[in-house]
Amino acid sequence: MTQSFVCLHVHVVFSTKNRQPFITADLAPRLYDYMGGVVSNRGGRLLTAGGVADHVHLLISLHKEMAMSEFVRIVKSNSSKWIHETFAELKSFAWQTGYGAFGVSFSDLARVIQYIANQQEHHRRQTFKEEFLELLRRHDMEFDERYLWD
Repeated sequence: MTQSFVCLHVHVVFSTKNRQPFITADLAPRLYDYMGGVVSNRGGRLLTAGGVADHVHLLISLHKEMAMSEFVRIVKSNSSKWIHETFAELKSFAWQTGYGAFGVSFSDLARVIQYIANQQEHHRRQTFKEEFLELLRRHDMEFDERYLWD
């Protein structure tokens, strides 16, 4: 085969440091657009973004040559820098160190897009910590809760 073909969709989740509620309703759409640009500049595609004041969900189509850890590092560092340069009042803004990345099958994209779109409603019933633990368990990932939160 002379070419490589990759169809890799990933649901990425990460929070602000100490889950500080920095992502306001005014900031969120601009932040998601900015992140979409970062993803696109690295050859990927942002299918949707959403979240609440203390965390974001990104559904991305990852470029075939981009490692997940490198992708998240680039998105977080670039968006943090953009926030600091654009919003002087958010000088203490920071992302948490870690992240969650969960593979999504092509046939499940619509369901995950809907899940991300409903984050405001979803978090009236469940905290970020509860949601993240549920995602880890649903994907049968091993973890030690003592080391999840910064």
